Amino acid sequence: MFSSGTFALPDPERSPIRGGRSAFRGVLHRWLGWRLVALAIAGGVAIPVVVLLLSWSHVQVDIWQHLIETQLARLLGNTAMLVVGVGVGVTVLGVALAALVTLCDFPGRKWLDWALILPFAIPAYVLAFVYLGVFDFSGPLQSWLRAVVPGFTWVDIRGAGGMITTLVLVFYPYVYMLARTAFLRQGRSTLEAARLLGLSPLQAFFRVTLPMARPAIAGGVALALMETMADFGAVSVFNYDTLTTAIYKTWYGFFNLQAAAQLASLLLLLIFLLLSAERWSRGRARYTCHERQQPLSRTRLTGAKAWLASSVCLMVFSLAFVIPVVQLLYWITTNALQDLNARYLELAFNTLLLAASAAGITVVLALLLVFAGRMQPDGCVLRSVRVATTGYALPGSVLAVGVMTAFSWLDHGLVATLQESLGLPVQQVFLGSWMALVLAYCIRFLAVAFEPLSGSIAQIRPALQEAAKTLGADSFTVIRRVYLPMLAPGVLTAALLVFVDVLKEMPATLLMRPFGWDTLAVRIHEMTSEGHWERAALPALTLVIAGFLPVVLLMRRSAAH
Repeated sequence: MFSSGTFALPDPERSPIRGGRSAFRGVLHRWLGWRLVALAIAGGVAIPVVVLLLSWSHVQVDIWQHLIETQLARLLGNTAMLVVGVGVGVTVLGVALAALVTLCDFPGRKWLDWALILPFAIPAYVLAFVYLGVFDFSGPLQSWLRAVVPGFTWVDIRGAGGMITTLVLVFYPYVYMLARTAFLRQGRSTLEAARLLGLSPLQAFFRVTLPMARPAIAGGVALALMETMADFGAVSVFNYDTLTTAIYKTWYGFFNLQAAAQLASLLLLLIFLLLSAERWSRGRARYTCHERQQPLSRTRLTGAKAWLASSVCLMVFSLAFVIPVVQLLYWITTNALQDLNARYLELAFNTLLLAASAAGITVVLALLLVFAGRMQPDGCVLRSVRVATTGYALPGSVLAVGVMTAFSWLDHGLVATLQESLGLPVQQVFLGSWMALVLAYCIRFLAVAFEPLSGSIAQIRPALQEAAKTLGADSFTVIRRVYLPMLAPGVLTAALLVFVDVLKEMPATLLMRPFGWDTLAVRIHEMTSEGHWERAALPALTLVIAGFLPVVLLMRRSAAH
């Protein structure tokens, strides 16, 4: 065209075709961006599960025949007995203690309210070897009873009863904390309405308060049972064979990773059946209550009832926390100070490095999931987030087998092919690497980091994001200038929780650690497998002290509610 006597070429930047292509690319980028992030993280979590399912393409007939003929029935029976016993135990103990401290008033209630959470800081395998050291045949208690009580011989605590008792004392805080919060949120109005209808305090509790708290209680029981089925350290200390110990023995005894993967998939199936049964039992029922407007009114106990309540709470606290800590301190001061040497410092450094690396990477992945859910909350992203945060349901041993099987395929397939084509010596790159172990940590504890971050971002009004965008800020600027500063407390909480969980993780570390990368948890396993309880005390107490950090955070968050 002509303009003012000059010839004007079309501006390519303003060309309708080019503008349409740019707009299309912008829409495509916005549509794919956060979806790809969420899908990639969910895919990484799903890989171990898919690998375990694919392991059945070549059934290890000889090993399965050996297991079926010799011990599979016993393994399943022991695992089922643990699940039933621990399920009943944590439900009764956790709900009873939560009801006492929230609905009743008795001597010592205020400090027992938070003290009963402290056993959460003690790993199951630590309580297991302490109890064997104290209550076993050669322990001080039975030795004293043989000297004092005529005719007393001994009591075997290594059976199912001792194992169930130990795990109940370790895992009841899951139910206690969630039930306690559920009871507090119901407030005074719910109980007063039930009393006006002619119900006694006890009837009101069983017919109103307890049913309304059912989802929280069921969630705590599900967490406790998943930890029970995933436990390796405590059952190995008690020599109580379950599916978890069978996975370890198949890997290190038969040196058959595929058979271990098939056993791991069986354990995984049991866990998902357990979770599905809980959801099915809930059915279409809905459990809602109004936010608490008035402080909860507690029934004041007097006389024998008051002292009975105090005694029960104090006894549980002593068995689950005081006795283990005192015994660890005794062993350290009398025998284990000799282990406070360069080897201990090396183990502590390895543990801290692994925990810090895993916590940093896991928190970054959790932040990406949280931002994806906020920036693009459609069905694809929300389903991907749900899949990505199911890793906590995977036991450490199951994850270890799944990740190592996948990396074994990479080493023997892709990497070996590339090295042969380039004329390089064939060697393992992924299998037994530091990267594989950190990946397993990230998959297992991604949900632990996601929950506090999700709660923190839910408190940030979406209007702030919209206001920033109207001022010309893109998504990454909004994240950097708006969300990250406001999420700093949640990030710290998430990192700390993952850090301590990695410190205490035993099965994945034991199965996947690189050569020479022993940790405090591995040291505890080595010493307890040889019966050297006192030499396991120093690393055990170190982990207990580290476990105080998330417990303090949980208590502060609980007090806020």
